[in-house]
Amino acid sequence: MIRRHFMALAAAGALALGLAGTAVTAQAEDFIVVQSTTSTQNSGLFDHILPIFTEKTGIEVRVVAVGTGQAIKNAANGDGDVLFVHAKPAEEKFVADGDGVERFDVMYNDFVIVGPPADPAGVAGSSDVVDALGKIAEAEAPFASRGDDSGTHKAELALWKEAGVDVSSASGGWYRETGSGMGATLNTGTAMGAYIMTDRATWISFGNKGDYQIAVEGDPKMFNQYGIMLVNPEKHPNVKADLGQTFVDWVISPEGQEAIAAYKVDGQALFFPNAQAD
Repeated sequence: MIRRHFMALAAAGALALGLAGTAVTAQAEDFIVVQSTTSTQNSGLFDHILPIFTEKTGIEVRVVAVGTGQAIKNAANGDGDVLFVHAKPAEEKFVADGDGVERFDVMYNDFVIVGPPADPAGVAGSSDVVDALGKIAEAEAPFASRGDDSGTHKAELALWKEAGVDVSSASGGWYRETGSGMGATLNTGTAMGAYIMTDRATWISFGNKGDYQIAVEGDPKMFNQYGIMLVNPEKHPNVKADLGQTFVDWVISPEGQEAIAAYKVDGQALFFPNAQAD
C-alpha cells in the first residue's frame, strides 16, 4: 500500500516536472534572431529599445551585429527571422529575390568623414563630399576604409566612384582597408592619422576620438537610411514569422518610433525615425 502510494506520488511528480519542462521549453522559444549592422549595436540603440519591446511582448531579441552585406547574406541563408540594416538597394534586392517579405523604412541619420587636426587634404569644414574625396585622393592622404561590404562601405565606394577615384588601385597605399567593423576601423584610422567615413551615430558613441573632429558633413549624398523586413518564411520555413512580424510591426509603430527618437547620447539624437506605418 505504501509502495503504491509512493509510486503514485513519483508518477505525479514526473508528470509535473514534464509539464514544467514543456513550459520552460515553450518560453525558451519566445525569441527571435535579428540580423543587423554594427551601427545599431555599437551605438547603444538596441540596448535602449529592445528591453522596451521585450517587456511589452515577452519576446527576446537576439542580435547578430555584422556588416550589412554579411547580415543580408546570413538572412538570405535563413539564419535569422528579421533583417534590420542600412543599404536600401541591397535590401530591395533581398525582397525582390524572395528572401524578404516586405521592406519598411525605420529611421535615418547621416554619414560623416572624420579626420586628424592636421587636415593634410584641406577638407575640414567641407559640405561637398565628392570634392573632399577628390582632394583626399589627390593629396594621397591616408584614408581608412572598413572594406567589409557593410552599408557604410557600400556608400563610401559609391561616393569614390562619383568622385572618379579608383580606390582599388590605391589599396595598401594611402587607401587602407581594415576588413573590420566601424568601431575597430575608427580605432585603426585614428591611430594612423587617416580620414575615416563613419555613420554619425557610431561617431557620437565612439569613446576614443582623441583630437579627431568631423571634417566633412551636411552633404545630402551622405544620407543614411535604415530598413527592416521579415525574412520570408515561405522560402525559409524555420523563420518564426509571427514573432518576427511582431517585432517589425512594433519598430515601425508609434511606440517603437518614439523609443528610437528618445535614444540620445550626450543630449544628441543618434537616429531620426521616419517609418510610414499605418
